[in-house]
Amino acid sequence: MAIVYRGERFSGYNKPKRTPKASKSHAVLAKQGDKVKLIRFGQQGVSGAGKKTDAKSKARRKSFKARHAKNIKKRKNVCSLLG
Repeated sequence: MAIVYRGERFSGYNKPKRTPKASKSHAVLAKQGDKVKLIRFGQQGVSGAGKKTDAKSKARRKSFKARHAKNIKKRKNVCSLLG
């Protein structure tokens, strides 16, 4: 079910897609009730997603986990109780 909105093609509502020439890297056609809105987000050219294996990324991940260890532990405890 393809949706065309203002000349742009979307695979469906609330499904993000990459934008080739816009100032933002992604766009999503959001729908809540009867309201439909085009939302653009993300910085062009940034590759922040994905798990990197270089030393700098490992150090950043280790620091983050140390900084948030209390919250991570709390979240795991809550999930084990729920599920």
